[in-house]
Amino acid sequence: MKITYNSEVDVLQIVFSNTPVEESDEEKPGIIFDFDKKGNIVGIEILDASHRIENPDSIEYAVTGSRQEKSAV
Repeated sequence: MKITYNSEVDVLQIVFSNTPVEESDEEKPGIIFDFDKKGNIVGIEILDASHRIENPDSIEYAVTGSRQEKSAV
């Protein structure tokens, strides 16, 4: 996963996969979902990010649990 914020154009982009984008859809004004050819979400773009997110140039990252724990449940 890759997260970038471009302050010049005020866009926050979250890329989940390097799979090519087949289609993009603006689900709500300023929130764009990118899909691969199978319909999986591969990325999200947030336009005017500084107006939608408290601090778009700061990222907090946390991992909770593990894959083994989740699959054992």
